[in-house]
Amino acid sequence: MIIGKDIHPERKIYYIGALIIEILKKVPDTTFDFFDIYQKLNKSEKVTIKLFTLTLDWLFLLGAISRDKGNIKKCF
Repeated sequence: MIIGKDIHPERKIYYIGALIIEILKKVPDTTFDFFDIYQKLNKSEKVTIKLFTLTLDWLFLLGAISRDKGNIKKCF
């Protein structure tokens, strides 16, 4: 296994994606507002809006989330 030399793994999309999935798991709702998730994430980990959006795109490509009339819908 190749180990990266990155000293800031908390700035990687897979780490931020895991935090977003944990936030989505805790709430019984299936649809969420973009800024609600962003605010909840920023309480635990300060993230730029650009990195947050990139992480949501990555989660969408993985099939973990989808769109639902302008909201974010969890697919798990």
